[in-house]
Amino acid sequence: MTVIDGGTGEPPAGRGSGQPGAPAGIASRGAPAERGRLDLADVLGQPAARRAAEICAAGGHHLSLLGPPGAGKTMLAERLPTILPRLDRAAALEVTAIHSVAGTLPAGGPLIAEPPFCAPHHTATKAAIVGGGSGILRPGAASLAHFGCLFLDEAPEFGRDVLDALRQPLESGEVVLARSGLTARFPARFTLVLAANPCPCARGPSSRSACTCTPAARRRYLARLSGPLLDRVDVKVEFLPVSRAELLSDRRFTEPSAVVAQRVAAARERAAARVCSARPVRRPRPGCRGRAHRRRGPRRLAQDRDRHPPGPGRWRRS
Repeated sequence: MTVIDGGTGEPPAGRGSGQPGAPAGIASRGAPAERGRLDLADVLGQPAARRAAEICAAGGHHLSLLGPPGAGKTMLAERLPTILPRLDRAAALEVTAIHSVAGTLPAGGPLIAEPPFCAPHHTATKAAIVGGGSGILRPGAASLAHFGCLFLDEAPEFGRDVLDALRQPLESGEVVLARSGLTARFPARFTLVLAANPCPCARGPSSRSACTCTPAARRRYLARLSGPLLDRVDVKVEFLPVSRAELLSDRRFTEPSAVVAQRVAAARERAAARVCSARPVRRPRPGCRGRAHRRRGPRRLAQDRDRHPPGPGRWRRS
């Protein structure tokens, strides 16, 4: 986290500066006691969604959840941090520093060792999501979810400019806030989870009750999520309504978060080993051209003409 002051002389917001806590409309869950009550085995009837969450946790992919209310989208998103590996010391210090600047350190927890989880309300402003403010720049929900999960429930209800503001942090892993005489860089390397209903009435074509939305209304509702943002989301899962019989039968196949977290950690270790064992590829220096493209002087051109005279019918340069 870097702050370049251009002469304002104002300290950053935090516990020591007397500023208030987290931005309005942001719910953050990072306490170990509350995290321990959540378990991936609670998500019943959605085996494909549980598998998708495991893949996203292992590979650091972003996730999109589409389905009617009550299908388990929020339940799955809240349990995604429980299968993420614990933060190492360097990552824990970085996450703790961000929450200290924002004034959101949990009571009795001077060091955040668990991946954070932030779920802002859909009425949150762009400054509350990516950071900002008047006078003093403060980290937003994207930075508070660093090395954790940022959950946007009812994603189409967010402002279009708010959602598009996340496109750059998803690519670079940081938020750059520039003001007159002040520039701040906040780290924002998080796993994005989007949840949306299939249509404005929230019933959808697969619901038991009839949907009252027209096809054009459904397209307009889902079109609020821009194409460039969805291109950055790798895994997309559609939830279907689950019957009571499916809930009871799926209880035999669910796994607790501790078991899934072990597979996630093993997958990350294998990926790190592959990256470390890969041989580096030598790339040409910038501006370096091959021997065939070297500039030839008049003497070299004359030698080439003597060595390879043009045959009959070829064009000869006078």
